[in-house]
Amino acid sequence: MKTTFSILVFFLWTIVSWSQQQITLETCYQLVSKNYPLVKQKKLLESKNALELETIDTAKLPQMDFDAQAVYLSDVTQIPLANTGVEPPNNDQYRATLSVNQLIYHGGSINASTKVKEAELKTQQKQLDVSLYKLKQQVNQLYFSILLSDESFNLLEKKQAQLESKLKEVKSGIAYGTILPSSDKVIEAELLRIKQQFSEINNNKNILVETLSALIGHSLDASTKFQQPEISTSLTPTAPRPEMELFQLKKEEIESREQLIQKENIPKLLGFASGGVGNPGLNMLDNTFQPFYTVGVKLNWNVFDWNANKKKRESLMIHKDIIDNETEIFQLNTHIELNQYEKEINKISENIRIDSEIINLRKDVLLATESQLRHGVITTSTYITELTNLFEAENMLVTHNIKLELAKANYNIIQGH
Repeated sequence: MKTTFSILVFFLWTIVSWSQQQITLETCYQLVSKNYPLVKQKKLLESKNALELETIDTAKLPQMDFDAQAVYLSDVTQIPLANTGVEPPNNDQYRATLSVNQLIYHGGSINASTKVKEAELKTQQKQLDVSLYKLKQQVNQLYFSILLSDESFNLLEKKQAQLESKLKEVKSGIAYGTILPSSDKVIEAELLRIKQQFSEINNNKNILVETLSALIGHSLDASTKFQQPEISTSLTPTAPRPEMELFQLKKEEIESREQLIQKENIPKLLGFASGGVGNPGLNMLDNTFQPFYTVGVKLNWNVFDWNANKKKRESLMIHKDIIDNETEIFQLNTHIELNQYEKEINKISENIRIDSEIINLRKDVLLATESQLRHGVITTSTYITELTNLFEAENMLVTHNIKLELAKANYNIIQGH
């Protein structure tokens, strides 16, 4: 019978464990990178870039223009010879023309424009990656705050259980006259205060969970099990920061723009054709509507641009120097942040060592206080004071442990893990 009961309990516990949602810090990282609204801009940027590339490619296609005009001339060319039979043009003239221009040679400027747009897309998308990467520290703050709430709740439960057990002893001592009357009221009041603390912890945790849920775009609630991460730090980054990749892509974009500028002054060869109807047509001496057409090629070459092209290239070189300077500043700030976190990790580790010593001392004091309370030497208020001191010391140890893991997690993010 006992065996059957044990199997049933294990089965029920397994079902409850399966039904309880669990989540890890790494999963939160993945979810925020996948579900944060900013991610939608990646597809929007791709769609925008595709349209821009299609627009650039239209330069390779024939360009058609339609032109129609009706004019009245105050004076027209007259033939000074009499009896020639040639009538002067009409004062009112009309013309409708359809012109077609076809780019034959462009010196690679269209391909250069395409590469600029492709470089722009890579830069813009990497900028989104940088923004998403920065969200990891927000995830860290929320996640470890939730873990701290859970640890504080567990400690408070232990304190509550200890007080409830002590309350029975005190009531028994009051009944036998070994403990002063009303001593149990002090413990009961402390138990009520603990209930208030439970409520505060739960409210704070609910706010944290709701905020994290909104940030990562995934439904979480108070019953979600937040796994304690195992974080190790390394002096060697495992991956480059997205900011460093962004700086490199910005420089590549500048280089592509340099290539485009170099091709701006290259001669361009175009073929053209135009046809239409006019009164008069190409024969200015025929005052009737006549069809006409022209066909030819033309060369466009900006021989002298007042050094505009050169100044554009110089401006890009300055921009490249600015990016190098931004990279240097970023690396310096990163080094400073890593150094600060290293010192913080060392400081918290030392505090944890001291916390353990304090807790051992507080336990010894509480043990002696319990004996004194049983023999009526001290009041329950003194006992509760020492119990609270132990609880606060244990809570400080828990807080320092969580802060240590948070500092390690932030250190890894700054380093590029």
